[in-house]
Amino acid sequence: MSQDYKQFTNKIYCKTGIDLSQYKEAQMKRRLTSLREKRGYFDFYTYFQAIEKDPILWNEFLDRMTINVSEFYRNRKRFEILEDKVIPHLLKKRKKKLKIWSAACSTGEEPYTLAMIFSRYIPLDQIEILATDLDSKVLEFARKGVYQERSLKEVLPEVKHTYFQKDGSSYKVNQEIRETVTFKQHNLLSDSYQRGFDLIVCRNVMIYFTEDAKQRIYHEFSKSLDEGGFLFVGSTEQIFSPHSYGFDVYDTFFYKKLC
Repeated sequence: MSQDYKQFTNKIYCKTGIDLSQYKEAQMKRRLTSLREKRGYFDFYTYFQAIEKDPILWNEFLDRMTINVSEFYRNRKRFEILEDKVIPHLLKKRKKKLKIWSAACSTGEEPYTLAMIFSRYIPLDQIEILATDLDSKVLEFARKGVYQERSLKEVLPEVKHTYFQKDGSSYKVNQEIRETVTFKQHNLLSDSYQRGFDLIVCRNVMIYFTEDAKQRIYHEFSKSLDEGGFLFVGSTEQIFSPHSYGFDVYDTFFYKKLC
């Protein structure tokens, strides 16, 4: 790691508590270098001075650092496995409320998708969904529940009709679905983890972390799940040696918490 970039990551950590050294250096540095050069700064020292003073540059930096790409029913076949194989198991062992965590939820399409799916099997007042992300700005967007057509390209017409209200060129998630999801800021690398979840969904973010960071997060996820709960990961994030985290492979991209 160059001294210039190392000093930059240290300053970001002191200012925000976000540890960029826990992200894969090549990927993160490439993303931030591109943004820095686009704004006309030739080293990270002067770039940090600029973003510290300019709220627009600061928010742009946060957007680039946190990868906010999402859509409803992203990778639809994975959600079909959730419906066909995982939900029946969860319903068998169901307590009073199902507790679900959508970690690194970005702009909210994923937790709302989960609420829509589960609502077809149990009443919404028996579902509790926590949706977290590092970026407070995307959480603010997610709470509004208003999306453009491009975010709904995987949504079937009957689902669109049931769970959305069309308003001009945008679609708003129905109030009952929105009220099922609680959005909260959370840093996977440094904040404490809640316990007692039946399902944790964390997709397409672990690929950006170092191996050490991933191992710590998987251990925390395992502790956060109740026995028999499930971890649902992204399409490029299969866990090697799942037993070392207290998991068993249940299906592709789904891991079940052991005793």
